[in-house]
Amino acid sequence: MIFNEEFETLPREALEALQLKRLQQVAQRVYHTVGFYKKAFDEAGVTPDDIQTLEDIRKFPFTTKQDLRDNYPFGLFSVPMSSIVRLHASSGTTGKATVVGYTKRDIDTWSRLMARSFVAAGLTKNDIIHNAYGYGLFTGGLGAHYGAEMLGASVIPISGGNTKRQIMILQDFGPTAICCTPSYALYLAEQGEELGIDMTSLKLRVGVLGAEPWSEKMRREIEYKLNITALDIYGLSEVIGPGVAMECAEGRNGLHVFEDHFIVETIDPVTGETVPNGAEGELVFTTLTKEAFPLIRYRTRDMSRLMKEPCRCGRTVARMARITGRSDDMLIIRGVNVFPSQIEQVLLDIEGLEPHYELIVDRDGTLDTLEIKVEVREAIFSDEVRTLQKIERRIAKDVKDYLGVTAAVKLVEPKSLQRFEEKAQRVIDKRSI
Repeated sequence: MIFNEEFETLPREALEALQLKRLQQVAQRVYHTVGFYKKAFDEAGVTPDDIQTLEDIRKFPFTTKQDLRDNYPFGLFSVPMSSIVRLHASSGTTGKATVVGYTKRDIDTWSRLMARSFVAAGLTKNDIIHNAYGYGLFTGGLGAHYGAEMLGASVIPISGGNTKRQIMILQDFGPTAICCTPSYALYLAEQGEELGIDMTSLKLRVGVLGAEPWSEKMRREIEYKLNITALDIYGLSEVIGPGVAMECAEGRNGLHVFEDHFIVETIDPVTGETVPNGAEGELVFTTLTKEAFPLIRYRTRDMSRLMKEPCRCGRTVARMARITGRSDDMLIIRGVNVFPSQIEQVLLDIEGLEPHYELIVDRDGTLDTLEIKVEVREAIFSDEVRTLQKIERRIAKDVKDYLGVTAAVKLVEPKSLQRFEEKAQRVIDKRSI
């Protein structure tokens, strides 16, 4: 099944002609409406008129997350606030969020992309979709919700957390599809088993799972424990949200990038040069149809590879392999983006701590865990236990309040953590995906 056959099955030549036309239009628009892009283009010695072929995009500078932070909150918007109907935000490395805006047409575009994704997963208007992505400033919940409604399916806006209630709803409402992170899908399965529920007897048949890296082994485990077809979805709030790319039920070999809306490149993260088709590189996206918050050559820092070979489902767009890692130090913990520098900022604001810390990321069953070890000054370490416990609680609360992540905190004595002559290795990630 295909939601929009006209665009999803375009011959390659026609698709690239459409991309070029839209690229020329968006380049002109950002050059004349967004001060950041005019300055960036001028400094690079290029103008929108220099785009005569798709390859000409390589002449243009990258946009980075730091550029988004430097223009916080609305500096990269290309329309007035009177045209913005919704704001979303994701975490930034200094406590300030990366803010994105949407016009009414952007919301419609996003909804249609999510409807495409659901159809690729084999869903129809007859399905009931249990949406356990978080609602709020993060894009996951509302993105999936509007896509389900665009498809005409019934949607259960359960959001995240409250696992026992989620299991009850899964039993009573009989949803046929679930949207959540892969780790939460496993957690639901295991919690159901502990409650004595046969989770394979639910009416669920499809899982649309994303927001964190996962493996084929994890897919098999989810499919076995929930008796579903588990499919990967990709997106990021800066580009639009979930629905940038989706794995199809027929192929299950890479995620279809909806190239009529996005140009995707893979680059060497060190040199910035384009890598050959099929080689691993950092994903770079240019938005072709977004009105409020268009992006030119946005560096995602996600590592993957592109495949241009046709898929048996009939879609002609490129496919991207599952994300294998990051080209920066960002961690994804239970679907939340966390940078070590964010945690460092929290620690620096608390009196009595040394600037030496260690982050240990692991899994307890199927859920990610985060432990923060941080050195304290000699005078405090030799203080009463309740004083140390108070500081630990303060750190845990601040990390939860500012970053949305639960962490176990352990204060350690001065000079007990490893020192490094080169760049400090502050993260120990014990997860195997």
